[in-house]
Amino acid sequence: MGAGNYKKIYRVVRRIPRGRVATYGQIAELADLPRQARQVGYALHALPHGSTVPWQRVVNARGEVSARSVPGTEPLQRAILEAEGVVFSAAGKIDLTRFRW
Repeated sequence: MGAGNYKKIYRVVRRIPRGRVATYGQIAELADLPRQARQVGYALHALPHGSTVPWQRVVNARGEVSARSVPGTEPLQRAILEAEGVVFSAAGKIDLTRFRW
């Protein structure tokens, strides 16, 4: 996947408002990359440290924070989302009918 596609993904992710989330598949569709949800994950993983792209607002289709290769990232993502007003259930899920962009 080329850098141009990563830019398309980042452009879409930047549009997600504070306090809302989108799924990897949703981002892929909006970036005109249907059925490439995994590529969205790769693009977000490739973000440089300190990037302003709000990566934390992208979750899996079950409304969960996905496991990452970098330890400690999942609790950080959850904490940032909670600070933005996103609510997690006791099972660690986000109500996508309420918080999905």
